[in-house]
Amino acid sequence: MVSGCKLLSCLARPLMYFSPIPLFLLLCVNPGLSQKAQPVNTSLPKYDLHTETKIKGVIDEVNLLSIETRKDFTELIITNGDDKAHIYLCPKPFQEEMGMSFTKGDQIAVTGSKVKQEALDVILVRELVKGTDTLMFRDDKGKPVWDSRTGK
Repeated sequence: MVSGCKLLSCLARPLMYFSPIPLFLLLCVNPGLSQKAQPVNTSLPKYDLHTETKIKGVIDEVNLLSIETRKDFTELIITNGDDKAHIYLCPKPFQEEMGMSFTKGDQIAVTGSKVKQEALDVILVRELVKGTDTLMFRDDKGKPVWDSRTGK
């Protein structure tokens, strides 16, 4: 029978031949590799003709969002009384090419598809009326009228 100390020295002897640096790196890096990054859903939901709705309100905020490959997608947050709605318009280059501008306090009427974006209800705009101007963002089937590659 082998004593406890002799057994430990027999097991430790092969470890002397390993460099302490790779062992240290293995111990430090391995926990980091086991953690996965949380996926972020940044894709634009599909327009659904069955959920098309009309809404009116006053613009409370104008934001630029990162959606899909775009980092400049225009979002309007409008209020109607105590209700707030998140309105997804289009890429900023399309908005600029069409000569559209939106500011806090503008009154608008929107026709669009109410869909879920993660846990948030949003409206993908097909048509927007501001004053006497009617602006089209999607065709009658809900397909965007801007080029997805250029944003124009």
